[in-house]
Amino acid sequence: MTHSARAAGSALLLSLTLSQLSPAAPPAASAPAMTKPASTSPAVDSLRLISREVVFTTPREGVRVESQAFYTRPPDHEKRLEMMRYRVEQSKSDKMDAGERSFSPDNGKTWGEPERVTLLRKTAEGFERTGLRAWWLDPVNGLLVNLSGRSITRADEPREVPARGNVTYAVSTDGGRTAEFTEPIVQGPDREGEPSPYTIDHPFEGVWTGKNTVGYGDRTCMPIRTRAGEILQPVQASILGEDDKPYNPTGGFTYTEAGVLIGKWQPDHHIRWKLSARVRIDPKLSSRGLIEPTLAELPDGRILMVMRGSSTTTPGRRWRSLSSDGGHTWGPAEPWTYSDGSSFFSPSSCSQLLTHSNGQIYWLGNIVPKPPKGNSPRYPFVIGRVDPASGLLVRQSVAAIDDRGPDDSPELMLSNFRAIEDRETGDILLHMSRAFATKGFTTDAYVYRIGVGK
Repeated sequence: MTHSARAAGSALLLSLTLSQLSPAAPPAASAPAMTKPASTSPAVDSLRLISREVVFTTPREGVRVESQAFYTRPPDHEKRLEMMRYRVEQSKSDKMDAGERSFSPDNGKTWGEPERVTLLRKTAEGFERTGLRAWWLDPVNGLLVNLSGRSITRADEPREVPARGNVTYAVSTDGGRTAEFTEPIVQGPDREGEPSPYTIDHPFEGVWTGKNTVGYGDRTCMPIRTRAGEILQPVQASILGEDDKPYNPTGGFTYTEAGVLIGKWQPDHHIRWKLSARVRIDPKLSSRGLIEPTLAELPDGRILMVMRGSSTTTPGRRWRSLSSDGGHTWGPAEPWTYSDGSSFFSPSSCSQLLTHSNGQIYWLGNIVPKPPKGNSPRYPFVIGRVDPASGLLVRQSVAAIDDRGPDDSPELMLSNFRAIEDRETGDILLHMSRAFATKGFTTDAYVYRIGVGK
């Protein structure tokens, strides 16, 4: 099938999607009324799919290829269109087998030769993995920060608690080509001038290396810089139970609470960190707690956190919390709804809040027509605008970007993505692989171009 034929098929499919996003059966009497997203109104929002193209093809059967791209210089820099791109291969969910990076001087029109990145080493202690996460560009000082992690596990399984490991950060002044330093994140002192009570073995309150962890979540869990000048990196943290082992009341894949690492720049380019108060939820409401938070600062200065949950007695909810003090403390977790008060279903999957240069905040993720079962289905994939006053999703703005087609497997996953704004056009560039579109793990990497209107 040609690209133009695929695009035409996609346009027909996506024109039908919004009318199909209604529940198959009425919700329980105690639940809020469920409504479908309304059609997008061009007078208010013009969110739409412009194109979908393959950026990397899978090298062989059984390999999923993924990509990310991001800018490495501030918008007012002479090299403002310089970008870095990652290419990653996976043969199993949540495990990266191989990675490489390349650079573009011209907004992704051309790319240099790829450079291999080492992600896994076998050591005497076990399997040492280093994460491959996009660099974050501080919009004020122009420094690049890479928040990643290093872990050593005995069996190299994603759900293992690392025997050793830490979240780390690196700072670059040359567009991400080299790092001035890379170091573990350990919480600083409670008061200026005092020694910190925290160490590599006990990096944060309630966290002990080898027992439980603080992690960055998915690639959509990127930092923001607040108007107060602080860095907020969303994180998820596992909890120690009374038996000094990870607390997992429902026996799910994992169980975590949400929070943020709060960073303050120091004159030498280092960052002083502290862990915020955590956001908790009753496991009866979300069987895996709160996962993969994403952040945006609202016009009034409040911080919006939107989180992934997992189905229990409240099937298919997104959860949100608000902070009125710059992310240091958080309000209770509550269902994230449409701004008109109606609710929607969403599977257990990552999502992203994206603050655009036009002043709008957009949300990208999955909304489904009926209660999901845990992670599934992860289609359709949609984008919508966040109401700046309430911090809720504007139903009339929601537009479908991709959905399961007639030749796609029911196991299709439109997830594990990352989106950025194109500096030349203002379009949103969504990097996402259509995982399990066919039977098996074989998947190409795509970039979707999404128009946001004026």
